[in-house]
Amino acid sequence: MKVKKAASMFFVYFFLISGAIAMLFPFYWMIKTALVGSDSIFEITPTFIPKSLEFHNFSDALQAQPFGRFFLNSGIVTIANIVGVLLTSSLCAYGFSRVNWPGRDKVFGVMLTALMLPFAVVMLPQFIGWRMLNLTDTLFPLIIPAYFGGGLFNIFLLRQFFMGIPRDLDEAAYMDGANHWTVYSKIILPLSSQSLIVVGLFTFLTNWNDYLGPMLYLSSEKNYTLMLGLTLFQGSYSSQWNLMMAAVSIVVLPSLIVFLFAQRYFIQGIAMTGIKG
Repeated sequence: MKVKKAASMFFVYFFLISGAIAMLFPFYWMIKTALVGSDSIFEITPTFIPKSLEFHNFSDALQAQPFGRFFLNSGIVTIANIVGVLLTSSLCAYGFSRVNWPGRDKVFGVMLTALMLPFAVVMLPQFIGWRMLNLTDTLFPLIIPAYFGGGLFNIFLLRQFFMGIPRDLDEAAYMDGANHWTVYSKIILPLSSQSLIVVGLFTFLTNWNDYLGPMLYLSSEKNYTLMLGLTLFQGSYSSQWNLMMAAVSIVVLPSLIVFLFAQRYFIQGIAMTGIKG
């Protein structure tokens, strides 16, 4: 029995470690390519450990394009979206979970059907709308929508979590003279920190790595975000893969740091959000 259990555990760990190596290898190769010279990239016999480390590739990549401006634009868009999404999606989720009004659940069900619409379907109407407002080639089309609901998926996640909070807390607060704003700000939000962190993480990763939205609305280089900046870099340095990988490593580094430090909240929040439907 022990031999069978040990063999089962061996295969489980074997597949887990194999999968982890397969997932991490592209990241390792990206870092390795960023740290070698141009003559070491296309060796006939590839080496897994560089013979010499060329750290200046990172500074060369940063100086090749105005990455400081690209970082600033991406930071503005990402932070503004996180604030808008957390504020408005939590308010909408509160209205769909803690406030009783006729047809609430039916309206929410109809709204959920919009989740099946891909961005490509609404892309053209949205672009025409922003162009009529003369706001294309600015960061506003990438920020303002976050302040009008915060996204159906985020509302859904927060609503599911809010519904799991006992209503006795609301009723006790109402008996003490509280109103909806007090219940929302003093009871619901403090008890929902983990789900709010999850929504914040989703929003950060979505906006930091967004390429299609900035490509649609931005045309001036001074307004480019990091993803568009990488495209610009690719056009100028397509043959210098070491500089290209150095630039990509710098761009993905914030996402990796945020995920590594917040993955505990990420997993816990997802698990708690799915407890009640």
